[in-house]
Amino acid sequence: MRAITANGVRIDDSFAEAFPMRGTAIVLTAPNAKWAKQAAVTMTGFATSVIGCGVEAGIDHEVAAEESPDGRPGVRVLLFSVSTDMLKTQVVTRAGQCVLTSPGSACFGDLDAPDRIPIGDQLRYFGDGWQVSKKFLDRHFWRVPVMDGEFLCEGTTGLTKKAVGGGNLLVMGANFETTMNACEHAVAEMHKVKGAIMPFPGGIVRSGSKVGSKYGGVPASTNDAYCPTLRGVTKSALEDDIGCVLEIVIDGLDEKSVSDATRAGLAAIVKLGPKEGALRVGAGNYGGKLGPFHFHLKDHLP
Repeated sequence: MRAITANGVRIDDSFAEAFPMRGTAIVLTAPNAKWAKQAAVTMTGFATSVIGCGVEAGIDHEVAAEESPDGRPGVRVLLFSVSTDMLKTQVVTRAGQCVLTSPGSACFGDLDAPDRIPIGDQLRYFGDGWQVSKKFLDRHFWRVPVMDGEFLCEGTTGLTKKAVGGGNLLVMGANFETTMNACEHAVAEMHKVKGAIMPFPGGIVRSGSKVGSKYGGVPASTNDAYCPTLRGVTKSALEDDIGCVLEIVIDGLDEKSVSDATRAGLAAIVKLGPKEGALRVGAGNYGGKLGPFHFHLKDHLP
C-alpha cells in the first residue's frame, strides 16, 4: 500500500469507512463534579460496540456549573446506535439504572432536534403516582421523589439523523509500549473535540475485527491481517518492523465531529514521531461498501 511519510511516521494512502447512526446527547448534573462524572461513567459503561452492547456511548466533555441547566457541575454524554428503537431502549434503561440511582443526580436532554426520544416521560412511572410534571418555557421536566430528595429529569431529548459511527485509526508500532504511547497522546487530543467520542476502554481497542467468521452465526472475528503473531500464516498487512497494532474508533454527532477528531488524533501521532510512538497509521475500510462516510487520512494530516 502506498504511504505518505510525515515526521517519520508512515501514513497509509487509505480511508476510514464510517456508517450512519442515530445519536443523542444528555447532560448529567450533580452536587459536585465527582458525582456528575460518576453518573456519566456508570451510564456509559458496557457501551463499546453495537455488535455486543446495542449502543456505543461515552463522555463528550465536562460542563461547568455556570453553563449547566441547573447551575451545578455536569458531564455531557453521547449515545449512538444503528437502530432507533435500540437507542430509545438503551437511553431509558441506562438513565433509570445509572442516573436515577446516582446520589444527587439530574438528567437533561442536550440535543435540539425534531425527533425526540423519552427519558423522564418513561422514568416518571418510578414515582408511583407521586411524580410532578413541570414546564419551563418550551421544556418539560419530571420531578420524581427519591430517598435523597427528588430526581429531576427532562421529559425527552433530541435524536439526530446525521450521526456517524465507525471512524477509525489503525495505529501500528514496534511494540506495545510505543504503540500505546501514540494512542494515548492521540486520544487525549481527540477528547478535546466536542461532539465526538471514542467508545472503547480509554478510547483504545486491541481486538479490532473484520466482518464475518469461519464459524456460523458469529458476526465479527479477529482482524487477522493486522495480528502480528499471525504474520507468517495469514495474508498479513504488516511489515516486519510492526510488533503491535491498536485501533481508535470514533463516533460523532455529525461528519465534521468525526473528521475533526481524526485530524486531532493524526496530528498528535505525527508530532510524537516514530521513536516514542507509531511507525505507521492506517484505517479500516471495506472498499467503500459498508458506509457512505470516507475519511481519507491524507486529507487529515496536519
